[in-house]
Amino acid sequence: MTTFPRGSAGSDLPLQGRRILITGPAGQVAFPVTAALAADNDVWGIARFGDGEARRRVEALGARTAAVDLADPDWTALPDRFDHVVHFAADITGEDYDRAIRINAEGTGLLMTRFADAASCLVVSSSAVYDLHPDAAHPLAETDPLGDSKPLFGKTYPVSKIAQEAVARATCRAVGLPTTIARLNLSYGPNGGLPAYQLDWILAGEPVPVSDEETFHNPFHQDDIVASVPRLLDVASVPAVVTNWAGDDTVTMREYVALLGELAGEKVELAPTPSFIRSRAVDVSRQQELIGPCSVHWREGMRRLVGDRLDRLA
Repeated sequence: MTTFPRGSAGSDLPLQGRRILITGPAGQVAFPVTAALAADNDVWGIARFGDGEARRRVEALGARTAAVDLADPDWTALPDRFDHVVHFAADITGEDYDRAIRINAEGTGLLMTRFADAASCLVVSSSAVYDLHPDAAHPLAETDPLGDSKPLFGKTYPVSKIAQEAVARATCRAVGLPTTIARLNLSYGPNGGLPAYQLDWILAGEPVPVSDEETFHNPFHQDDIVASVPRLLDVASVPAVVTNWAGDDTVTMREYVALLGELAGEKVELAPTPSFIRSRAVDVSRQQELIGPCSVHWREGMRRLVGDRLDRLA
């Protein structure tokens, strides 16, 4: 049995023998979650699966797959009922607002409505939904204003994720599906994430893109992400629970990039880029009350990241 150690907020919470639907299972954040849950559960992964290799990687974990486009879903290849729904899939890089809202917002409502009899649903949102506070060091709480953070990449993402949250909240109440909406911050680990890509640039001797302004982040290691998914499903409710989902520690981008270079034994050349990642740190008080603290300190997480990358290159 796979046991996901719970923090101070409660006892160990196992997930075993459940039927679980995961959207976007081949993604950077979702893939390690899929791997962990597939060990002891009947996991189904859905995506468009335009990349056959991505589908084969998911199936190699022991998960079953079906090709489903959330913009126009056909559910006929799936079982009638799931115990839990974990919704990672999202349109993140486009510039077509109508398409982004159709996938991220409408798709979420269609998914939740179709599987409304599940015990719980986790909808993964993003801290990109927050309006940029004028004080870069201000930790954004769930009650802070939302807005278009105008990212350099994925211009439709913040607005469409705000729309997703609104649809998820309404659908949760309309169909009675207990739901948690989790606003993900800076995820990273062996399976990727911005720090991993910046480390790759360091190891290749290339300039490392960073924001031209000071930015604050809560690095969130994939081990903590995997461990917290069952807890977030456990606290789901009607109306929906809304929480930040991030690491406990607040650091600047330049701070963690410098540590990556030091751990890798490489000189770091920064390439300040306007509006590269205009992120802000988040307040994790509600998260800790709901599911307890993280277990991986950011320095330890970066050490693990560097060790994994160097092992792969050896």
